[in-house]
Amino acid sequence: MPCTTLLVGKKASNDNSTMISRTDDGFFDEKKLIVVTPDKQPRKYKSVISHVEIDLPDNPMRYTSSPSVDPQHGIWAATGINAANVGMTATETITSNPRVLAADPLVRYRKAEKRGEKDIPGGIGEEDIVVLVLPYIHSAREGVERLAYLLETYGTYESNGIAFNDENEVWWLETIGGHHWIARRVKDDEIVLAPNQFAMDYFDFEDAYGEKKEFMCSADLKEFMEKNHLNLNQEGETFNPRFCFGSRTDSDHVYNTPRAWFMGRYFCPFSHSWDGENAEFKPESDNIPWSLVPDKKVTVEDVKYILSSYYQGTPYNPYSGQDTGKRGIYRPIGISRTGVTSICQIRSDVPDEIKGIEWICFGCNAFNAALPVYANVDKMPKYLSDVKMDVSTENFYWGSRLIGSLADAHYGESIQIVERYQNAVITQGRQIVVESDKAMIESGDFSQIEKANQKLADMAKKETISAITKLMLETSKKMKCGYSRADN
Repeated sequence: MPCTTLLVGKKASNDNSTMISRTDDGFFDEKKLIVVTPDKQPRKYKSVISHVEIDLPDNPMRYTSSPSVDPQHGIWAATGINAANVGMTATETITSNPRVLAADPLVRYRKAEKRGEKDIPGGIGEEDIVVLVLPYIHSAREGVERLAYLLETYGTYESNGIAFNDENEVWWLETIGGHHWIARRVKDDEIVLAPNQFAMDYFDFEDAYGEKKEFMCSADLKEFMEKNHLNLNQEGETFNPRFCFGSRTDSDHVYNTPRAWFMGRYFCPFSHSWDGENAEFKPESDNIPWSLVPDKKVTVEDVKYILSSYYQGTPYNPYSGQDTGKRGIYRPIGISRTGVTSICQIRSDVPDEIKGIEWICFGCNAFNAALPVYANVDKMPKYLSDVKMDVSTENFYWGSRLIGSLADAHYGESIQIVERYQNAVITQGRQIVVESDKAMIESGDFSQIEKANQKLADMAKKETISAITKLMLETSKKMKCGYSRADN
C-alpha cells in the first residue's frame, strides 16, 4: 500500500520523545481507532488475503489499533501502541528488484487449479503484521526480533518496511524478497525519510553478525547475496544495501524520490542544498539520504506538516495558481486517498501510565487535523471508534473526509478555514494533554485517562463540525448555479 513514513530519534525531537509516523494510503479506506484488549486478541490467526494460519501466544497485551471498518479484506490494523509503551507502524510498501525477487520469491497464496489439489497459503503482509507482532513485544528491538521470526517462518507476499519505537529507541526493518530482512536502529539525533522505496543506504555487517547494537539481519544474508550475485557495491566501498535490494526506476523518480526530497528540504534547509541547478539533492536524485540530522529539533507539528505536504513553495504544488508547467507532476505526501495517519509518540519525562500518545488523523492530511489521545486505555471514545460505512458528522473519520472533500474543490477560499481548524485542534489538544498530565501526576490517580480522552474527542467534534459549517457556506457561494441577482 503506497504510504510515507517519517521516524524521529529521541535526541532529534524537541521533548526527548521518540516518534514513528506513517500515512496509510489505501483507496479511501474507512478507518477507526480502537483498543484491542487481551480477551479480544485471537489465539489462532487466519489471513484473509493469504489464507495463512498462525498460532499466537497466550499472553497478549492490550494495544491500540486502526483497523478497516469493513472487515471483508482483513483487519489491516495499520498502527498502534501497546501496554508496554511500544509503538509500531506497518507497513510502508517498498520497492525491490527482479534479482532479489527471483532469488527469494514472494510467498503468494495459490488457489488449487485441479480437483484433489489443495490451496497453498501465502505468507504474511500488511493485513496481518500489527496483529501478529504488537501485542507480544516489550521493546522496539523485540519488535524486530519477533517480526524476523515470522518472516523467516512464514515468508511475506509483498515488500515492506516496518517501524518500532519505545521511549529510547526507534528501529526500522525492511524485507528482502520472501524471507530475508534487514534492520537498523535510528540514531538518536537523526530522522528517517521513507517514501515507498527500499531506503536504507548503509549497513554494518560486523555489528549485525556480532553485538547487534545498531544493526540486525537474516543470519544468512551475506551468503544469500554472494550466491545470487546481489552485491552491486564497488570493492572497498561502504556497503549500501539500497544498491543491492532496492530499485532505481523512472517510476521512482515521479512517485518516490520527490517525497524524500521535499522532506529533506523541509528538515535540513541550511545544512544541505535542495534547489537550483547546483543543488546537492534534486527531486529525482537517487542518493537522497535515508537518515539526516535535522537543522532544528523536530516537533509533532513538524511531523504533521510534512505528512500533509504537497510541495508547497515549489513549482510542483498541484494547488498553485501559476501554471509552472510542472504543477502536479510528482506524487504528493498528503494525498487524497489516505485512510489514517498516526504519530506514535513515546515520551520519556512522564510516568509509564501516560508515556504513549497517539496523534490520530483521518482522511487527506492536507485538510485534516491531528488529535492526541492517551494509548494506555481499555477503550477509545465513540467519536474515534464508532465508525460505520455511511457518511456521518458523528465521528472523526467522516468529519475529516467531509472537510477534505469540501476544501479541495475551492482551495483558495477554503484553506484559511482549514488552517484555523487544524491549529485549533492541535493547540487545544496540547492544552488538554498538559492539564491532564499535570493533574494525574500530582494526584497519582491515572484512572482519569479515559476521561481525558473523552475531553479530547469532544473538543475535536466541536471544532470539526464548526469547520464543516464554515466550509459549507464558503463553498456554497461558489456553486455554478448561483446568480448575482438576489430575490430580496
